[in-house]
Amino acid sequence: MGLHVLLASTALKTISVTGLWVIPLLLGALTYHNYSSYDPEAKVLDKEPRREYDFIVVGGGSAGAVVANRLTEVKDWNLLLLETGPDENEITDVPSLAGYLQLTKLDWQYKTEPTPYACLGFKNHRCSWPRGKVLGGSSVLNYMIYVRGNRFDFDQWESFGNPGWGYRDVLKYFIKSEDNRNPYLSKSQYHGRGGYLTVQEAPWRTPLVAAFVEAGVEIGYENRDINGAVQTGFMIAQGTIRRGSRCSTAKAFLRPVRTRRNLDISLNSQVTKVLINPITMKAYGVEFVKHGQKRVVFAKKEVILSAGAINSPQLLMLSGIGPKDHLREVGINVLKDLAVGENLQDHVGVGGLTFLVDKPVAIVQNRFQAFPVTMNYVINERGPMTTLGGLEGIAFVNTKYANSSGLWPDIQFHMAPASFSSDNGQIVRKILGLTDEVYDTVYKPIANKDAWTIMPLLLRPNTRGYVKLKSSNPFDYPIMNPRYHEDRLDVNRLVEGIKIALKVANASPFKQFGSRLYMKPLPNCKQFKFMSDEYIECQVRTISMTIYHQSGTTKMGPSWDKKAVVDPRLRVYGINGLRVIDASVMPTIVSGNTNAAVIMIGEKGADMIKQDWLSHNR
Repeated sequence: MGLHVLLASTALKTISVTGLWVIPLLLGALTYHNYSSYDPEAKVLDKEPRREYDFIVVGGGSAGAVVANRLTEVKDWNLLLLETGPDENEITDVPSLAGYLQLTKLDWQYKTEPTPYACLGFKNHRCSWPRGKVLGGSSVLNYMIYVRGNRFDFDQWESFGNPGWGYRDVLKYFIKSEDNRNPYLSKSQYHGRGGYLTVQEAPWRTPLVAAFVEAGVEIGYENRDINGAVQTGFMIAQGTIRRGSRCSTAKAFLRPVRTRRNLDISLNSQVTKVLINPITMKAYGVEFVKHGQKRVVFAKKEVILSAGAINSPQLLMLSGIGPKDHLREVGINVLKDLAVGENLQDHVGVGGLTFLVDKPVAIVQNRFQAFPVTMNYVINERGPMTTLGGLEGIAFVNTKYANSSGLWPDIQFHMAPASFSSDNGQIVRKILGLTDEVYDTVYKPIANKDAWTIMPLLLRPNTRGYVKLKSSNPFDYPIMNPRYHEDRLDVNRLVEGIKIALKVANASPFKQFGSRLYMKPLPNCKQFKFMSDEYIECQVRTISMTIYHQSGTTKMGPSWDKKAVVDPRLRVYGINGLRVIDASVMPTIVSGNTNAAVIMIGEKGADMIKQDWLSHNR
């Protein structure tokens, strides 16, 4: 109200001096201010934290945004959300520019440890691990694909000793979040309408994705809703977009409730430690750094870590919770000996499987004129800029190693109407970290040519990696080793996945485009016969691409599970008032893109907190 009075006062003074012509301008300013106040997509306010709150949520990403929204539905509770990064910007809204956000200030820019088993085509044999350092977390950097996982994933979680986490229990939380705007899906019993998170197909696509789905049907799979009753099959990708723009969890869950009086959001605030009373073993607050100043804030009820599968275990270890030998090695006093940082899992894929076409049907950067394409996006919310980071098709297929039922596929396909060099080497090679030898030899010769790609990814890896501290300094990046391809079966599954991808590409729907396999061998694999099993294995180990799905590092499990860090209600074992709610609690990684499952974990976790505290109060 004070601002309205100030504007009105200024208006009267200005009118008396300069005349009536300024009235429309001032009315416009007032209208804009009022609109901004009630616009459900207006940016959040960066507030100065108070001394104490009921709840502190660390991390405003895919889970943290959901938790903050749902807990502040209880008007008697107040909550502080601490996010290391800034808010989103105009570029993050544009789906096709997903790759351009990597290697910026919105990205943690992590790298895996060098390995002789994988990432051989990348500089120093290290894979890039982009993670969102921004309000909305990795839902701001990801490619927006909406895949929930397989029903057997969640039933397996429950079978491990985690009651309430079976598919029949978690489905309602997927539906609760969702506002599905595809007419042919919105009335399905498996989908929701009216939730905070908008899900729909991109409004623009190439004809190649239709051929991809038709090819899948030709080789024996169904075109189906992969988030419905059965996952196995082919589908045009569903994405978290709204009116042609990215729908991050910040946009979906935080912006509509940013005016709640019991919600404070502090940006550019990096938490460095959870405060724990060593006598009572109760978490009572956090230390954080904002604008270079170290600060402390206290929690009356709980501290909730939603910092993701890298930063949540890092924070626990910095706070004295983790493997005792490792903590002592880096000079941290041990409060609780738990298997924090272990059980790291990720979906690793095979990149570079490229097919050339004779018709101008793919995404080629030089073909699109910037001004008309941009105007079509801004005015009509359509056009190539609405594509899901360049991904158009999704499939789940079974190799010979898959579950005999055929209902729990072991390989996922991402189909893209582009190649590594469709952007003429400007972005993709840099964000992947491809060596100059690999790019110049294999991909530079087809720069700006029409091409498309299938990327097979391994859904349930046998290998388990780890996250460890480099030191006791909270600003040192942790050590991350996913141990890609150290298990022989993981490699064998991906080899078979590429063989199925070749069957898809050779199917008749692609013949109309003159589609054919690009047969330039990788320089370090040319000693093998092209596309023999030995060559494919070499490609699997050379172009080992993360799908950005790190998980499992604070494993959920029963008390008798020695690797468990949190119980089935996501409470850290041995520490009162401390939970973890994010991808790191997954006992096993879900079969598919993880963002939807993390949002579900946020929904269910918030519900459990309400149940625990409200029933306690009663």
